[in-house]
Amino acid sequence: MTINEPVTRHHLQAKAEDIIRRLPDMGKLMIIGKGKGATHERIGKVEMVGEVSGRFVCGGAHHKSSIDPTLVCEIVFDISSIMQNQVYPRLEFNKADGGTLFAVVGFEGLEPFANVLSDLQRTVDPNKRDLTRPDRPDLDPADPGRLPLDLALAEGSAITIRYDEPGFSQSWTGPVTKVSPGMGFINIMTEDFHLHLLGGTVARWEETEVAEGRMQLAAINHEGQLVGLTLLVPAFEDAV
Repeated sequence: MTINEPVTRHHLQAKAEDIIRRLPDMGKLMIIGKGKGATHERIGKVEMVGEVSGRFVCGGAHHKSSIDPTLVCEIVFDISSIMQNQVYPRLEFNKADGGTLFAVVGFEGLEPFANVLSDLQRTVDPNKRDLTRPDRPDLDPADPGRLPLDLALAEGSAITIRYDEPGFSQSWTGPVTKVSPGMGFINIMTEDFHLHLLGGTVARWEETEVAEGRMQLAAINHEGQLVGLTLLVPAFEDAV
């Protein structure tokens, strides 16, 4: 960082639960879970924050997230993302291994987001967030990851898309109105939810019947591991 370069990242000196409790005051937010090729994003105002069995729950019409704050070892406040002259401030809730448990992005500019954090002490993080986008091959039309999403689109019925990793889970329920391949991802984008599933992530879906007429599909990668992405869908006639 040169002497004239603006500081865009700070470490916040606060506990995760303190900041999570402030999310309802930050306006329209995106809460992001990401890992193993799947990115799950809920968008809207957080209407309530509660605590259930030691986990914090962010709820409301547009949010359904569950977080274990004890796994957060570092919180970074980043203001490097600027689109069409608007700052999209970001909080990264990082784990001991350096990975991000979840992130929060503000959609109403810097001021309402930063004002809620103004009383917190902070130190400069000299690192920069990597905003480059790697070149990726075009999505294979036969990618197994998109099959149940295409079926849901054809059926027109509501499904649940859930993301889970240790310490964080988030879900969305609604109809799939469009499945959009782009930038090497399978994308679903609605007003309050985005799913970005990297092509080649899913080798197969593991089926479990959970109730009459409903089926759970768990994404399995090419190493035989759970991706953390689960669908609750009608029992489609076509197998996945």
